[in-house]
Amino acid sequence: MFSEAARSLGYHPFPVPTATSSAPYVNPEGITLGRCEYCGHCNRTACEANAKASPNVNIMPVLRVEPKFELRTRVFVTRLVYDKEARRVTGVVYSDMTTGEEYEQPAGLVVLSSFVFGNTQQLLLAGIGEPYAVSTGKGVVGKNYCYQFEAGGEAFFEGREFNPFIGAPGMATAIDDFNGENFDHSSLGFFGGGYIACVNGGAPPIGGRVLPKGEPRWGVGWKQAEAKWYRCNTRFNTQGSVYAHRGNFMDLDPSYKDALGRPLLRLTYNATENDHKMSRYLVERLEGVIKAMNPTHYEVHNRPKNFTIVPYQSTHCTGGTMMGSDPGNSVVNRYLQAWDAHNLFIQGASVFPQQHGYNPTGTLGALAYWSAKAITEQYLKNPGPLVHA
Repeated sequence: MFSEAARSLGYHPFPVPTATSSAPYVNPEGITLGRCEYCGHCNRTACEANAKASPNVNIMPVLRVEPKFELRTRVFVTRLVYDKEARRVTGVVYSDMTTGEEYEQPAGLVVLSSFVFGNTQQLLLAGIGEPYAVSTGKGVVGKNYCYQFEAGGEAFFEGREFNPFIGAPGMATAIDDFNGENFDHSSLGFFGGGYIACVNGGAPPIGGRVLPKGEPRWGVGWKQAEAKWYRCNTRFNTQGSVYAHRGNFMDLDPSYKDALGRPLLRLTYNATENDHKMSRYLVERLEGVIKAMNPTHYEVHNRPKNFTIVPYQSTHCTGGTMMGSDPGNSVVNRYLQAWDAHNLFIQGASVFPQQHGYNPTGTLGALAYWSAKAITEQYLKNPGPLVHA
């Protein structure tokens, strides 16, 4: 229905790619993935059929039999040991949370891959790179934090059942006509864009409940409304780009500390006028598609003026250790090697200088392969900076 409506408006709908196998599949590592059963229960959980491409399915079985690999659970790295004069990381200090003991693990090569916030915090704690200072605009570590800007809606079709409790949550149909530079921005007053998607599968019995405006929110009337509308609705989302802004950044909190006495990472963030304009434009296009689907009721939602984590949107955070061509404007080079420590490689969306309108995971995978190739084929043979400033 979404595809037909989008095509009637001149748009170009397509099935959204999702990392779930529709048939048994042997991946390049020799691991067999199962077939998706479209059970609707895999949203944010492991897959009982082993059909979802997750590390526990398609990476860990290979690593477990590798003699050089050791997985240490219930421990976390508290700090990097940094030799500033030698411009290298000599090891990591980690704590065992079951015993409370602290260990130092010497290392010739360190790969930091602890998500956007962990990567940034570790560099700030170790003194690797110049911290970003919002007052002066100088520094790079913690700079260019970006999120993704989402807004969506729901449509209700009396007498039509979509059974949102089944299907793969990643299954969706989208249009890309208003993503990035795919459309004319003349006189629109904003940069960027995003995709517009119809998502139906994987609505859990509690978290997936939505009702039209005017229906009761408690009591017998609420139960009757839920029974009427739960299977007769579908959901929509717009996910747009976010450009870096000098007022959005991460630094070490001057007051709050964790259980080990380390300063917590502090996030200073709010959406910009550009973000809101871009999002409102996407929602207007979405509303046009919904109307063409001829629902009984529908609602669309713009994001509130000030940032809030309620309701939940994505966990697609980027920035803080951005990649670039010069140590004066970036933290890592094109191979994700830290400018200030040649044996430190940083993986993850923290290396993104901006946030585009797509999910970052595919690009992260490509960057990880790119960096690993440089490490194995260049760095290990001749340790040192792979790019000279």
